[in-house]
Parts: sequence; C-alpha cells; structure tokens
Amino acid sequence: MWIGFAELDYLLGDVHSLKHKRSIVRPIIAEIRHRYSVSAAEVDHLDAHRRTVIGVSVVAADRTHVTDVLDAVERLAAGRPEVELLSVRRRILTSTDV
Repeated sequence: MWIGFAELDYLLGDVHSLKHKRSIVRPIIAEIRHRYSVSAAEVDHLDAHRRTVIGVSVVAADRTHVTDVLDAVERLAAGRPEVELLSVRRRILTSTDV
C-alpha cells in the first residue's frame, strides 16, 4: 500500500474576512475531492485572512498511481486564477514506513 500526501500553500487575493476566505477555499477543496477522489481539507492558517494550506492525501496499491494523482492535484492547484500557489510539499510512503 502506498500513501501520498501534499500540502498546498496558498496566498489569497484581496480577502478581508474569514467568511470571504471560506467562499474561496471551500470550492477549491470540493473540486479537488470530486475530481480526484482524494481526502482534502484546510489544515493551516485557519484564522489568517489571506493565507491557507490545503492538505491532500491519497492511498493506492502502486506508487505510480499516487504520483499521478498528486501531480494532477498540483496542476489543478496552480491553475486557479483567484489564488496564488506559493509552494507544494509532498511525501510518498509505503505502509511499511509508518
């Protein structure tokens, strides 16, 4: 079993409230979940208006599939015009590594 996860660090545009931030972040998370059948959630900068980190995880039988899914998620994350992707941190492990 292979486990992959990524942290997508975003800078949001002209956001002045947490409500406005949620209106931007929730659709991104929903699209990632729906399109790639992965787990995704906001995992950092929860109280900051202009920053967020979205965590994504995937489990599969082979490493290639995990890598392909995380690559696709990263492309989607970078292609959102309303936010700026600052960095992506990712890791891929086997069940024996845990």
